[in-house]
Amino acid sequence: MTSDRLALCVTGDDAADWLADFRRALPDLTVTLWPESAPEATMAAVWKPPQAFFDAHPRLTEIFNLGAGVDALSSLQWAPTARLIRLEDCGMGAQMVEYVCHALLRHVREFDHYDADRLAGRWAPRPPRRPGDFPVGVMGLGVLGAQVARTVAGLGFTVHGWSRQRADVDGVHCHAGDEFDAFLAATRVLVCLLPLTPQTENLLDRQTLGRLRRPGYLINVARGAHVVDADLLALIDEGRMAGACLDVFRSEPLPADHPFRRCAAITITPHISAQTLRSESIAQVAARVSALIAGETVSGIVDRSQGY
Repeated sequence: MTSDRLALCVTGDDAADWLADFRRALPDLTVTLWPESAPEATMAAVWKPPQAFFDAHPRLTEIFNLGAGVDALSSLQWAPTARLIRLEDCGMGAQMVEYVCHALLRHVREFDHYDADRLAGRWAPRPPRRPGDFPVGVMGLGVLGAQVARTVAGLGFTVHGWSRQRADVDGVHCHAGDEFDAFLAATRVLVCLLPLTPQTENLLDRQTLGRLRRPGYLINVARGAHVVDADLLALIDEGRMAGACLDVFRSEPLPADHPFRRCAAITITPHISAQTLRSESIAQVAARVSALIAGETVSGIVDRSQGY
């Protein structure tokens, strides 16, 4: 592979910083920011690009997505021979581990109840609860999911993992494919780290969440469209779910009148569980660009038929 042009498509106030950092990381390439980027570019680095970007760059052979999830590109069209390559970790793994562990321990140690007691002026210690009574199930055992599962197991929790294809993660009881029901039956706290595909959209519905050990708890750090909002709220009202910690939503920002905002059992955060770190991300993309130019193989290539 040979190329001397990379088209960058990012939005926001820091777009110029992304451009400057990419140019420093790839001094032998011409890196330009869309819409000024040239149609001759055969490589691109993108975050939530519009279709117009791909229409303006018909010769792309390599597309680097500046994030781990690629579902935002699923409705767009580009050259069928172009490969889509996603980020792997780039500092997101540590953030995701911190977020999930915080949400898990906050629930198990009942810090949400203590916070409510504080506001109500109550002083009411609760009996201790054992990690063994809160088996954790991690859906999705990719780079991020495996890190989360290993760390939670290290805290003394029994951890089950489920993925489409069988994985092997130290300290984790791994399930795959049609073992989904057994995975759910063994789980009380469910952590969703699945990619969003047509097969996983609306997966966290009444039927799925209702199979958890009761009362179940959901931590969703994947995509909002995994959850059927009304079903989760109904299960909480029925006492079959103790609550949820949600970082992602079908509409973002979460509308001010959404029922999640009024449900005391649900903790919400504004999609911050694992944010893209510019320096780490650019370093990974630059290393892969150099490898591809040298004719080497790289990891992170997305199977477009599977969506991840």
